[in-house]
Amino acid sequence: MEIPDRSIYAQNLDRTPANHVPLSPISFLLRAARVYPNRTAIIHGERRYTYAQFLERTRRLASALARAGIGKGDTVAILAPNIPEMLEAHNAIPAVGAVLCPINTRLDAGAVGFILRHSETKVVLIDRELSPVMRHALDEAGTTPLVIDIDDPLGPGGERIGTMDYAAFLAGGDPDFTLSPPDDEWQAISLNYTSGTTGNPKGVVLHHRGAYLNATANALTFQLSPTSVYLWTLPMFHCDGWTYTWAVTLAGGTHVCLRRVDPVEIFPAIAEHNVTHMCGAPVVLSMLIHAPATVRRRFEQTVRIATGGAAPPSAVIARMAEMGFAVTHLYGLTESFGPATVCMWQPELDTMPLAEKSAFMARQGVNTPMLEDAAVFDPATMLPVPADGATIGELMLRGNTVMMGYLKNPAATQQAFAGGWFHTGDLAVMHPDGYVEVKDRAKDIIISGGENISSLEVEEVLYQHPAVMEAAVVAQPDEKWGETPHAFVTLKPGAEPVTAEAIIAWCRQRMAHFKCPRHVTFGGLPKTSTGKIQKFELRERVR
Repeated sequence: MEIPDRSIYAQNLDRTPANHVPLSPISFLLRAARVYPNRTAIIHGERRYTYAQFLERTRRLASALARAGIGKGDTVAILAPNIPEMLEAHNAIPAVGAVLCPINTRLDAGAVGFILRHSETKVVLIDRELSPVMRHALDEAGTTPLVIDIDDPLGPGGERIGTMDYAAFLAGGDPDFTLSPPDDEWQAISLNYTSGTTGNPKGVVLHHRGAYLNATANALTFQLSPTSVYLWTLPMFHCDGWTYTWAVTLAGGTHVCLRRVDPVEIFPAIAEHNVTHMCGAPVVLSMLIHAPATVRRRFEQTVRIATGGAAPPSAVIARMAEMGFAVTHLYGLTESFGPATVCMWQPELDTMPLAEKSAFMARQGVNTPMLEDAAVFDPATMLPVPADGATIGELMLRGNTVMMGYLKNPAATQQAFAGGWFHTGDLAVMHPDGYVEVKDRAKDIIISGGENISSLEVEEVLYQHPAVMEAAVVAQPDEKWGETPHAFVTLKPGAEPVTAEAIIAWCRQRMAHFKCPRHVTFGGLPKTSTGKIQKFELRERVR
């Protein structure tokens, strides 16, 4: 029972419109357009929008949605690559109280149809390149939302399946429409579906307050400023671009849109637009490192690149540095609005040998400024593990940048929040300096003869091999040991042939023998739409 506050500070000191406004990232665009009206906000091919134009287009979209009957609690989905319309949607849809649902562009029609049906989508914005998938998805969903076609001049075009196109929809909107913050900052702002490995994905519901705070944390942590130029190599559909869709706008920086994540387009964009910041999964780093010399472009500035999803191997960090990139290691989930921890730089790292520096940078680090806490607990007792860098527990998060819960799934929500913390499902250690290091997903740890083997540790050694481009290690059932490591390896283009025996010997020279893979398979690795290696598929192969 809550005890009433009868102190002197509870008397006639109330919340009013003058001293309390619900937190919402909608305010970032309003401020940027007021402070930097003539600064370039968005670049996409030949298209350039200033912040004043960005705001006007956003007002028009919000107005058009309102005139179409969209309001508080309605879901508006968008299926599109990283184009200006995605940025406009991230601001206009929440501004009318509706919930943005950015859909993974690599999903099949069945998965998209499930999302449309489960989210009860009222309006769909669809890039014409993806209209074949959406057409079948609408049949699968059995629903009839209002469909608006987006015709991007840089896209290949495609079938028109909507009632009108985006440009006409905007033209019918009011350029002076008022963008309003929500009545309650706990109101849903976005619905992101996890890339589930089995069954249907879960709908992660995020709120205005968390989006505001996480975007602010990103701007602070990644040192975004009005001079920042951010290249969109990270999908905007992936937990709202880790909330950088709002963070770059908060800083007054420039968004450089990119339809395809391809070194052929990335290197010229960096050089021509003086890109200063970008983000992406480890696969993006690998693409840049292994791009042909004919594709690479030199640039004078240092480009800060944040990566998450898996710890970047030390060899990758070193190669990126040689090319002019400074790597920042982040950790997060859709359920935490993207980045939740960051491997914060320490001054002594500047003089540290590369091997030690890379080992430090592979840690997931400390909680971001707006996350209350990140800790490692024994999930059975909910007590913190010793900060010895060795005792494994589960990484858990707590704070204002954690999701509201899973849509229409109270059982999963309750399980995720058991004990008052969000359970990430990642196994980690806590170092004496307070930095977290993820050792594995709970389902990816290999238990061989009673010993725990971190697949990430084995992968780190594999990545050090001069011929290895990508590696993933999973458990293979074994009659004697229960499980043994099985390595899946992709060799670098043009690399000399390497045998499985040579790979195993390489590992045995560098780590305890019981941790070394006993089996090696060569070839491409299956990946999710966001570039993460699909270990569940590899586990199925070895079974």
